[in-house]
This record gives sequence, structure tokens and C-alpha cells, in this order.
Amino acid sequence: MAQRISRAKQKIRSSALPFAMPPDAELPERLRVVRQVLYLVFNEGYTTSGGPSLQRADLTAEAIRLTRMLRAQLPDDHETAGLLALMLLTDARRAARADEQGGLIPLDEQDRSLWHAGQIAEGIALVSATLGKGPVGPYQLQAAIAALHDEAPTAAATDWPQILALYEVLERVSPGPVVTLNKAVAVGWARGPLAGLAVLGELDGDERMSGNHRLEAVRAHLLERAGQRERAHQAYLKAARMTASVPEKLYLTLRASLTSSEH
Repeated sequence: MAQRISRAKQKIRSSALPFAMPPDAELPERLRVVRQVLYLVFNEGYTTSGGPSLQRADLTAEAIRLTRMLRAQLPDDHETAGLLALMLLTDARRAARADEQGGLIPLDEQDRSLWHAGQIAEGIALVSATLGKGPVGPYQLQAAIAALHDEAPTAAATDWPQILALYEVLERVSPGPVVTLNKAVAVGWARGPLAGLAVLGELDGDERMSGNHRLEAVRAHLLERAGQRERAHQAYLKAARMTASVPEKLYLTLRASLTSSEH
């Protein structure tokens, strides 16, 4: 992943920031690549792919800064606004994602009073100003999903049916295994864990998910909620073996111990 981030930074530098505009014919594809690189950098900062730290605030801050610069040059580009909103709405939860020892705290257990209200307000304003004003893109849809999470005062109050509806649109606009994985989570909350597991089964054998620990982590969570503790235990252990992130490995190992038949 370090090599991927290094290549991403090189791509950003090669764009001659502040973002010199290419010819009109090249702009859509160049924009797509720049947004993709910025989101890659943000995601690596928000959940590091390996090592002792759960997150790197320097990377998320830099990705947000560069996306602001891009939007300043393209104020009418709704997907760039959607990307900025998605980053803000996601990064707003950063302070609540880890305990004092750096251990991972899942979304439904976070202290929402620690979420950054200013970033949430800015992100929601961006979503409200752009969604539905033109062709909808994947970043706008993901930002709308993030806004629904951030607007919920408690985990129990989350509007999972609406989140699921947005994932179904996202799956049509930008299909892929990660979208299906996240859709399975939404189905699990909106329609029950067995329904979520059925959706997750669509990814079994998908080579694009080979080595991705999140597939087994989601499976484990759904199995645990379905009362299938032994299968959940095995899935948590498998997910823990697959991740290089120390905080994630510790969290998944703990979940495995809590679902053990000996516990």
C-alpha cells in the first residue's frame, strides 16, 4: 500500500497543482483519475492498510485540502463537490473511531458527541446543493449515504431502508464488489442478517475480493447477529489473519473470542 500511496502522490504532483485544466476533450477522464487518486489517499489515511495505527490524519487532511482546491477551480462540478462532501462526512467521525489505546470502535458503538459538527454541516450542505441537480455520480451517492449516517442521533435511529435504496442506485451507477459488500451490510440491517448473508454470497468466488479481510469481517458480523456463533467465530478469526492493520486485527480477534463456544 505504501507504494500505491507513493504512486498516487506522484500522479497528483504530475497534475501540476493547483490543477491546471486540460483540454475540454480530456477533462472528464482526467478528472475521474484525479478524484480516484484523491479518494485513494483519503481512504489510506482514514483506515491505514497496515501497521500499528488505525488512521493517519495527515493523509486525510491533505486529501481534503487538495479536493477543496480542485472544487475551487470547478465549482459547478457536482461529482467533485460530492467527493469533498464524502470526505468531510466520513472524516467527521475520526475522533470517535478509536479508544485511548488506539483500538477500533465500530460505527454503531461510537460516541456521536465526538463527531465534528462543522464538517457534518458542511458536508450535508454540499450534498443538498448538488444531489439531483444533474447526472448523479458515485461520489454524490456515497456522500448521501454518509450524510444519513451522520444525521442519525443514535445507531438505532439510522435510516437503513433509505441507505439501502441509495446502495441499490449506486450498484447500478457504479457496480463493483465493494459496493455489493456495503449493500450486504445495509440489507442486513434493513431486512435482517440472513438476507444480508444472501447478498454477501454473491461475492463468494469473486477474485476481486481475494485477500480482502472485509468480506470475512462482514460475514462474521452478520453470522453473529443471526445467532450462528461458531461460524461467526471462524469468520472473525479468518478476517483477523487477513488484515495487516494491528488495530483491526486486535478488534477482530476480540470479536472472535466473544463468539467462542468457550466464552
